[in-house]
Amino acid sequence: MPDLETIKRFDLNRAPRKQLPLLMPLIWLMSFPGYWSHKAKIIKTDMEGIKPPYLLLCNHNAFLDFKIASVAVFPHRTNNVVAIDGFLKREWLLRAVGCIGKRKFTNDVSLIRNLMKVIKNKNIAVVYPEARYSLCGTNAILPGSLGKLVKLLGVDVVTLITKGHHIDSPFWHLGSRGVQTEAHMTRLISKEELGKLTAEEINGKIERAFFYDDFAWQKQNGVRIINEDRAEGLHKVLYQCPHCKAEYQMDSKGSELICKACGKVWEMSELGELKAKDGETEFTHIPDWYEWEREQVRAEIEEGRYCFSDKVIVQSLPNTKGYIELGLAEFVHNMDGFTVKGEYDGKPFSMEKSPQSLYSCHIEYEYLGKFGDCVDLNTLKDTWYCYPQGDRFSVTKIALATEEMYKYYREKEVCIQPAKRISACNG
Repeated sequence: MPDLETIKRFDLNRAPRKQLPLLMPLIWLMSFPGYWSHKAKIIKTDMEGIKPPYLLLCNHNAFLDFKIASVAVFPHRTNNVVAIDGFLKREWLLRAVGCIGKRKFTNDVSLIRNLMKVIKNKNIAVVYPEARYSLCGTNAILPGSLGKLVKLLGVDVVTLITKGHHIDSPFWHLGSRGVQTEAHMTRLISKEELGKLTAEEINGKIERAFFYDDFAWQKQNGVRIINEDRAEGLHKVLYQCPHCKAEYQMDSKGSELICKACGKVWEMSELGELKAKDGETEFTHIPDWYEWEREQVRAEIEEGRYCFSDKVIVQSLPNTKGYIELGLAEFVHNMDGFTVKGEYDGKPFSMEKSPQSLYSCHIEYEYLGKFGDCVDLNTLKDTWYCYPQGDRFSVTKIALATEEMYKYYREKEVCIQPAKRISACNG
């Protein structure tokens, strides 16, 4: 068994390098075919005369995002921020093409230094601030520190918002469907504007730019998915039945979404809309169902009764050589946040994350096609993939609860300020 105390950890401090000129054709060779096969449109706004260095902020729906970003900035060099699992077994290659390593949802000072290095090198710093694939083709929560980072870097801010990538390859059912996609590349904030804006104002601009809905885009553009299995995997996202309110009883097969508790069935149309086979159609729009689930979780939090606990298998990723199985552990997610406790090689291991320390968390469905659904929790030195062993759970609910608990405690902090601010909390 590897010794966890002495094992070499992934070096987050290692400075990014400029992409090697010999590797640039390889990057383009990997990117342009995907761009061509999807007949992708890249629509540029206010990009005249924009040259590196600048900050490129991209939304995140599928692996295709990376290919389209490479085409959009052609022929310029980039440095992409990539999660540690992306470096697995190929760290040398990703370092060579300028990638910057990151552990998700951690406060990482080295990342700021590395991004400043990219700007100093006159390259394009590419960041996916949502830090995970969208679960249902809509925007995810963004870090509150983004505005401060933008002001610190002091360069033009460009956004690249892709549309159709989730429809082509949804996170809950990977594999391309051959959808024609589009991307909008826009200079959102010029470097001259930065001095006039506060960090909060910058955050507001970015949040508005990052509003998107792939299912609405699909309907508006008449994009039909004729695949007979188009709904398979959707129950991973839509885990609670809106008819009988049962959780963890949803299933999917072919183009149908099924509640095993009450037997209700919904058909997913070629345009991505839902229709009940019998009775009322509670939600035709998939993101509306997802947001309804969020409301149910928020109600549990406000009543102080949210709790999930289970045995989990924990796999550690201290570096890019491979996973280390730590074994069974107790996993608890409740109003106090995350707690994971177990024993490896006769020694205890544990990780705790308070609700205030995580504005979101990363989850996976059927990770790598063989391990199942998981939640991954990070420190600056390790990443733990936690696989619940029971059959009554949803990692989607855990992710929603993480986000809503963070907001809940932040709102409480505002409301306990002096009386003159309390009225604002009460509307």
